[in-house]
Amino acid sequence: MLKQKPIRQKGKISFTRFFQKFNVGDRVAVVRELSIPLSVPKRLQGRTGKILKQRGSAYEVEIKDLNKPKTYIIKPVHLRKIEAK
Repeated sequence: MLKQKPIRQKGKISFTRFFQKFNVGDRVAVVRELSIPLSVPKRLQGRTGKILKQRGSAYEVEIKDLNKPKTYIIKPVHLRKIEAK
C-alpha cells in the first residue's frame, strides 16, 4: 500500500481527473488519490465496480465484497474508467 506519492507526482491534481464524467453502467477501478487525505478506505484500492448513479459531484459505485454487493459513494478523482471487452 502506498502511503505517499512519488516525488515527481506530488503537487496539484489535474483538472481532467477531478472533473471527469461517467455514465450509469460504466465499469471503473478505484485508485486512491493520495494527495486528498481521508477520502477513500485503503481496502478499496484496486477494486473494480459499476457506476449506479451520480450523487452530487460524486458517484455511487457498486463493489462486490466476498460476493456481496456493497455501495460506496466516491468522488471522481479516485476513479478510473475500465474499457469493456
